[in-house]
Amino acid sequence: MQDSAARLLRDLIAFPTVTRDGNRELILYIQDYLKGLGVESEILWAPEGDRGNLWATIGPAGQRGVILSGHTDVVPVDGQLWTSDPFQVREPGDGKLYGRGVADMKGFVALCLAAVPAMLRADLKAPFHLAFSYDEEIGCLGVRSLVEKLATLPVKPALCIVGEPTLMQPIVAHKGGRSYRVTITGRAVHSSLTPSGVNAIEVAAELIQFLKGIAAEWRTEGPFDGEFDVAHSTLSVGLIRGGAAINIVPEHCEFVFEFRHLAEVDGEAVMRRVESFVRGTLEPAMKKVAPESGIAFEPIYVYPGLGMQPEHPAVTFVKSLVGRNDHAKVAFGTEAGHFHLTGGVASVVCGPGAIAQAHKPDEWIELSQLDAGERFIGRLLDRLVEGPLHF
Repeated sequence: MQDSAARLLRDLIAFPTVTRDGNRELILYIQDYLKGLGVESEILWAPEGDRGNLWATIGPAGQRGVILSGHTDVVPVDGQLWTSDPFQVREPGDGKLYGRGVADMKGFVALCLAAVPAMLRADLKAPFHLAFSYDEEIGCLGVRSLVEKLATLPVKPALCIVGEPTLMQPIVAHKGGRSYRVTITGRAVHSSLTPSGVNAIEVAAELIQFLKGIAAEWRTEGPFDGEFDVAHSTLSVGLIRGGAAINIVPEHCEFVFEFRHLAEVDGEAVMRRVESFVRGTLEPAMKKVAPESGIAFEPIYVYPGLGMQPEHPAVTFVKSLVGRNDHAKVAFGTEAGHFHLTGGVASVVCGPGAIAQAHKPDEWIELSQLDAGERFIGRLLDRLVEGPLHF
């Protein structure tokens, strides 16, 4: 790995861009770095002002080029046992770098930034577009304004490469994801008078059992796609809270569930099925006892899946850059689904490091992976010197 990439990675890791805290300082650092090289960039700020996306174009904007996409937020380190400061890169000499985000996915961002001087020196016939986002780790929320940016370009890019850690294996598909917060409002009464109350926890339990039934259907009936590590869609409840005391029928209960679905599964149809059960079965029984009771859904995140055909020219092109013919599909979500389905840009997930190291204490990436990512971007640069992409 070049010294410049190593220095940039150390700088990026030193910004503790845990999603809840925003990425303002890091994104301004990247903008200043690019400005120092003579590259103008645009920051698309979130309404809160503490986080933003960055977009920059290097090369002739009127030709079909490539988006290099990476998120700048990281997951928390709270409660994890690290053997060193997670926001300082540690290199103990074992061929690895340690730190929060080295794999997921500031390593790729650092490689992109380190390549900018070479991009500027090259006689590019098609542009690189740098797209660095916020709030990916909580449901790919921030990338939407970057996707909207595509509509303002003179020419739509031919390809988006999302550099999530895949051990440099091209990923052609991932599942879509949805998460919802469910709030049940019942009626509190003394536990000796249960028939006159509505037990919000028990209602939640009924709804959770219904959701569990959907998950069981997917597990036994499909649809299935054996190229995924988990071949079917999944659904789970991850959080729940409710109740005040053992002798009070609980008035409130709240839980959060998510499902990750194959492309063949219509996420909207799933939610219509859930709401039909709620409005047609659960709520009428609740309101018969307590008209003020009810169930509300709040979407937390919705992101589309990715489904590129392995024979698509964009996939073949990325395989040629990494020097391998295999591909895979993954269960975890990425921003590639937004770029592909919403933005209309062929998208492939491919980047250095292993997803198995992401989100863990002592997160690490092998130096050899960063070297492979560096060669990958170098080959892409050479290709864009030859001419625009025509797929």
